Amino acid sequence: MRFSKTRPVKIVQLGAGGTGGHIAPHMYRLLYALDRPVRYIICDGDIVEEKNLVRQNFTPAELGENKAKVLAERYSTVFGMETEYVPSFVESEEQLRRLLTPQKWRVGTYGQEVIKEMVILLGAVDNNKSRQLCHRIFHQARELIYIDSGNGEFTGQVVCGIRQTGRTIYPPIGTAYPDVLEDTDKFPTELSCAEASVSAPQSMAANITAAMAVVSIVYNILALGESTVRQATFSTKTVNVRPTIQQRKKKKKAA
Repeated sequence: MRFSKTRPVKIVQLGAGGTGGHIAPHMYRLLYALDRPVRYIICDGDIVEEKNLVRQNFTPAELGENKAKVLAERYSTVFGMETEYVPSFVESEEQLRRLLTPQKWRVGTYGQEVIKEMVILLGAVDNNKSRQLCHRIFHQARELIYIDSGNGEFTGQVVCGIRQTGRTIYPPIGTAYPDVLEDTDKFPTELSCAEASVSAPQSMAANITAAMAVVSIVYNILALGESTVRQATFSTKTVNVRPTIQQRKKKKKAA
């Protein structure tokens, strides 16, 4: 489907760890290159720990710092963009809805035209309860692009859900993978210290591959103004990415 190549854009990213940390530098570079108003808000309540240095986009000098703050300050400064971040976990519908509310911009030579920004939600979280929150807000939205990424040690998937005029055009992660909606998970702030210390195995390669798939979809939407990829699955062992393409409807021949 097609998208405006001039409309103002706001990207809200939940998660700044394994995948989110690798999304950030490329997203800042992409937004910097666009000839339109842009905003990029990174949200995460986690801090940089020693164990993160193996596969996440952080350095020893940043140990103990909030992940969202580190990424936002590092790259917004480099590209001369406004620094926006939320140094906490987004775990309520009210907070997420507020973050995703589109801002109105005055555009045109004399600012005579008022237009709402295009809003893109990037899910780079590591728990299904956060995905369930995004799923609910997605279905409440009149217009929203929701791109979710998830991966294990060698494999993963990225799903692009799209809402327009109150209708679901591309289904979100919860529809493509219904097990995401099962009530078997907790928010990060609900985890005990013991639970928080245990995480599913991941690898740097899988995190980077997931990040590149997310960035590619966003690039197609914002730079090319068209995207047909509904989801993509990948394996770093076979170095393979397999997309699911939205087929164009064939035009009926005139009688």
